[in-house]
Amino acid sequence: MAKAFLLSAHMGYLFTDIPFADRIAAARDHGFAAVEHPAPYDIPASRMAGLLDAAGLRYSQFGVRSGNASRGEKGIGIFADRRDEFRADLAEALDYAETIGVRMVHAMSGILPLSQRRTEHRDCYVENLRLAAHAAASRGITIIVEPMSAMAVPDYFVDTPQLAADIIAEAGARNIGLLLDIFHTAAAGLDIHETIRNHAALIRHVHIADFPGRHEPGSAGLDYAAITATLAECGYRGVLGCEYAPAGNTIAGLGWMNATWADRLKETTQ
Repeated sequence: MAKAFLLSAHMGYLFTDIPFADRIAAARDHGFAAVEHPAPYDIPASRMAGLLDAAGLRYSQFGVRSGNASRGEKGIGIFADRRDEFRADLAEALDYAETIGVRMVHAMSGILPLSQRRTEHRDCYVENLRLAAHAAASRGITIIVEPMSAMAVPDYFVDTPQLAADIIAEAGARNIGLLLDIFHTAAAGLDIHETIRNHAALIRHVHIADFPGRHEPGSAGLDYAAITATLAECGYRGVLGCEYAPAGNTIAGLGWMNATWADRLKETTQ
């Protein structure tokens, strides 16, 4: 029987009115098959593994530490003077991932205004991705790269799927893939269906939210029945990571999971 895409609850956006550790069980109770969050490190990996096991959920992906959030940092992968920090953070991330059974780890590039960018920043990121992929390969882990739109994350170094694909190709490792965020794709003014088709072979994880507003799928202008059909047609078999900001209470807004477009997934996915 055909089945729908499985859904992963982003715990940085959903169920935020309850303690972080409790969000895993809440996700299970409301129909999610997985959870994700870029920075789970406040919970020891052994405890996280126990929480996931108790809930019967998997953790779909998280990130290498991304620097100092209070200073607006979103990754350090492009900065040559922080290579040692990146390597130490990578080792921690891979150990954590192996303990909790994660098979995808996101290595963020970083924030840098266009006027300050030099060839060496891209070269450093490519080198760090290559290093990360080599270290991850023996553990069966894929390194993922997420482009973030200039509208939503100004000055993020990797701001389009094509740039991400070019950098992945330059790194040249088979276990580096693309995290495609549908909201960021729309915010960049790109054709979502063309983007999916162009990069289908690289897509390892997908984030969903509507645009504009970044609220629940189906709340604004994106046709998610068509988007998910295109993903299915292009062979995507991963989960859909729900990285949206609820317009109100998380639970009150989950009706979209039973909407007509969501039901139609059963007709388009195997």
